[in-house]
Amino acid sequence: MKIAVLCHMHHPISEPFEGGTEAHTAMIANGLIARGHSVTLFAKEGSQTDAELYPLVPKDFEFVHRASPLVRKQQKGFLAEAVFHSIDVIRQSNFDVVVNNSLSSLPYTFMRDLRMMTVLHTPPTLEDVSSVVSHPDWEPAEHHSYVTVSHTNAASWRALLPSTRVILNGVDLSMWNVDAPPRSDTVVWAARITPEKGLHIAIDAARAAGMAIEFAGPISHPAYFREQIEPRLGEMVRYVGHLSHTELPNFIASGAVFVASPLWAEPFGLSVVEAMATGTPVAALPNGALPELVTATAGRVSRLVSARSLAAAIRSARTVERDGVRLNAARFSLNHMLDEYETELMDLAESIPQVARDAAS
Repeated sequence: MKIAVLCHMHHPISEPFEGGTEAHTAMIANGLIARGHSVTLFAKEGSQTDAELYPLVPKDFEFVHRASPLVRKQQKGFLAEAVFHSIDVIRQSNFDVVVNNSLSSLPYTFMRDLRMMTVLHTPPTLEDVSSVVSHPDWEPAEHHSYVTVSHTNAASWRALLPSTRVILNGVDLSMWNVDAPPRSDTVVWAARITPEKGLHIAIDAARAAGMAIEFAGPISHPAYFREQIEPRLGEMVRYVGHLSHTELPNFIASGAVFVASPLWAEPFGLSVVEAMATGTPVAALPNGALPELVTATAGRVSRLVSARSLAAAIRSARTVERDGVRLNAARFSLNHMLDEYETELMDLAESIPQVARDAAS
């Protein structure tokens, strides 16, 4: 198949990944290339991919979330122009199917005559998207499909998109099968450092459990880091930087427990699966899809959204056998995820959009 992959343009698709959506985009594009398909990735300049790259915005463009309303409006307008440009290019290039991995609402309206699979990476809280799909005059296009990354997230989307199906995220399990010895006195944490990821809760929980904590990730919200995290740093609380995917396996495997502390409805939790693939038990807050990922053989889910409850989960997770954790992670293989996406895309590619039927009649 000839496939266009359209992703969001806030960050390049390159190591070290800003977050799970960027890692997912890289896995999809590179995985489909490895399976013999022709893939063009429409992304930010500086993206690194096995696919053909069509850069849409400059590498030095930065979307400033806490900018003034006027600047935010200008930024959104700039990104919208980039998406419109990508739509024009895709129309002229005769792609068999489009993978919409973006966070833009424009493909829902302006790509209706194309065969497209949209991957819903967030809950239905993106105002631009939810306002389009909830409008009484909008309905899903005939040859569009909608998938999301967990059963929990699908349940929240089906009120707007009843046909949403689930393709669970996967990882290259062999990449995370490392032999780094765990440190019995240290827990680890890895994610974007933003308020909704709850690092401050994880730090307080580790302290309450009597353990040191080391954490990794991009400082995506400098004010949060300065106000909530820096005052908590010390001998038992250490920031190790924004690690690449080649560095993360050994770092995560070195923890007695991996802590996941989302304070929002986490749609999946790719880092949780990565941790389980190393054999590291997980202690998690009970938000979003995390109870769906972390079974009794893989760790413990906190009863409440609190440092005290998470500390109890950390202490309990330390007793979980690592072989059982790895076995639980086997549910989330990269090959299985790619099989599911490839089947979905082939079904779409073989369908005939209404505009083509009208032209033939």
